Amino acid sequence: MQVTTQEPRSQPIYAVDRLIVDLYTDKRTIRAVDDCSFSIKPGETLAIVGESGSGKTVMTLGPLGLLPEGIAVHFRGKALTARGDLLAVSGRHRSAVRGNDFGVVFQDPLSALNPMRRIGPQLAEQARRFAGLSAVAAKTDAISNLRRVGIADPEDRYWRYPHEFSGGMRQRAMIALALASRPKILLADEPTTALDATVQAQILALLKQIQAEDGLAIVLITHDIGVVAGMADRVAVMYAGRIVEEGAVADVLKTPTHPYTQGLLSSVPDLDTPIGERLTEIPGAPPDLSSLKAGCRFVPRCFAATPSCALARPPLAPLSSVTSTTPTHRVACFVMQSKCQEPI
Repeated sequence: MQVTTQEPRSQPIYAVDRLIVDLYTDKRTIRAVDDCSFSIKPGETLAIVGESGSGKTVMTLGPLGLLPEGIAVHFRGKALTARGDLLAVSGRHRSAVRGNDFGVVFQDPLSALNPMRRIGPQLAEQARRFAGLSAVAAKTDAISNLRRVGIADPEDRYWRYPHEFSGGMRQRAMIALALASRPKILLADEPTTALDATVQAQILALLKQIQAEDGLAIVLITHDIGVVAGMADRVAVMYAGRIVEEGAVADVLKTPTHPYTQGLLSSVPDLDTPIGERLTEIPGAPPDLSSLKAGCRFVPRCFAATPSCALARPPLAPLSSVTSTTPTHRVACFVMQSKCQEPI
């Protein structure tokens, strides 16, 4: 059964503005995210898609201080919540904001959950720390959350370790942990990658149901176009640290405008494709983010590139109403922007 999400309110609940993220190694500086902006409203789902290494996870989890330990990183820009700018506060305050406003569902729940602790006490501790519950109330709340995410016999499962759960059950427990602090925004980083198709559909339906009940904003990091089509309201397409196309799902998936988005969608397997026929692929490889050049980063792989594309960075600009159902469909491509402005 399809769950209808709540109508998004007018004001964003979280906004990232002109974010730049540099990662440092002993010999190189990597521009993982380059001048990216996005926002999300209550009850809305924003999907962020792109190839591995495009900057999706760094852009989304970086401002929350959730990058792996040991990485030297420098942020510029803003990450605005109702409690202030996450990039302008201390680590302790950022942790408090993250715990109260954000819930995170990681790609691999087995590594995200503490393998040495039972599932239930991990949920209860989160509820005590950020929701202010007593020990007794936190245990009751944890059992309630396990039941809510579809885990059978939650009173028994409360005392189980993560390794005693199946992959789908661990992901449900991860969602319960993310909900324990009563968040306003749920960040889901490839939440269905390691799951089979049936369990994946169940997890997505669960997320949509929780969103409808709580009015959560969901930021979904994924490479699965099918998940985007069935889950998201808006989509942002990333390539080499930049957002190259953004808009309503209906606009971007039905009328992809940036050559990279077109290539990404063309490479998705189709049930009508004859057996043995070679799948469409985007030629070449993404650029080295430690030695970037001026201009559009997709130029070496682009079928529509002109010499001028290599000279300047195209801005993320709205398309004309002729090619889009809403004015929020934006693309970073000089060639496609000029085509959309041509008279019919």
